[in-house]
Amino acid sequence: MAKIRLAMIGCGGNSSGHARRMNANPDVQIVGTCDVNTEIADRYIDRNIPDLSPRPGAYDDISNMLKETTPDAVVISTPHTLHFEQGMQALEAGCHVLMEKPMVTSSKDAYTLAEKVEETGLTLTIGYNTPCTPNFYYTREAIRSGELGKLELVIGYITQGWKGGTTGTWRQNPKLSGGGQAYDSGAHLLNSLCWAVESKVAEVYAYTDNQDRDVDINSSINVKFENGVLAAMAVSGNCPSPGGTHMALVFDNGRIEVDGWGGGWIRVWKGGEALDPPITDDMSAGSPDDNFIDAVLGRAEPRTNPMNGIIQSELMDLIYESAETGTPAHPER
Repeated sequence: MAKIRLAMIGCGGNSSGHARRMNANPDVQIVGTCDVNTEIADRYIDRNIPDLSPRPGAYDDISNMLKETTPDAVVISTPHTLHFEQGMQALEAGCHVLMEKPMVTSSKDAYTLAEKVEETGLTLTIGYNTPCTPNFYYTREAIRSGELGKLELVIGYITQGWKGGTTGTWRQNPKLSGGGQAYDSGAHLLNSLCWAVESKVAEVYAYTDNQDRDVDINSSINVKFENGVLAAMAVSGNCPSPGGTHMALVFDNGRIEVDGWGGGWIRVWKGGEALDPPITDDMSAGSPDDNFIDAVLGRAEPRTNPMNGIIQSELMDLIYESAETGTPAHPER
């Protein structure tokens, strides 16, 4: 079977993990890398895949790379506000897309991108941490099956020394990031929420604190979903303490506590009894890279899709609208 020809768009630190994982996949051949100049793209190859033969091409123009390397698929790991244009460009070139989170930074763009995916019949997945993990797969199946009763409430937080750690980088430039910690590491927690609840957002009341920066550092977010589930989420960008993530999903006959950032641990109660949840190997989809390749090859269902990006984009639009106006925000549908 021919290998999937893969190109990397964006050669920063986050993309390095994608390159190493993809290079280790026997079904993948990395054929090109692209960044703002070819020197960055070349150093990326030397740093992550130096022994790959034939050596991938190094480019500073996405159009040229797509034309000359003819990839089947791309990984997009660039500043957030560039995702929409680059994703559309890749889809129009006939490429499947693995998009780093967030998918895009506008719900209008999210719907347009989803329409392009539908039109082309190509696969687009999003590089979120938790959907491929067995713990979150179990969590979503427990919600769907009702084995713990009806989901009523979700509480969660994530903390990180993000303010100091990203000073002077594109992540604190709203023209490139689209927002602050809520759109960056906080996106993992918020997507975990949206992915598990599986409902569009009905109302948001949010506060943000920029702490004299150009983007949000801390956020306090209350959400009402269309299916009636309520959520209260806190995103902290100025706390260096390790292990700063927790989600609790409260049912009318039980509770699940789970790692909302990486899906690394889980605790389950049914009624008043603590359970040993029946987590199985087949609940894992590997990494988002593994799942993307398996989905392209028809071996697995994609764990993420454009609808996940739509729901989160609408949530983020409403978070920033509510924080700016000081009133509840509702989607325009």
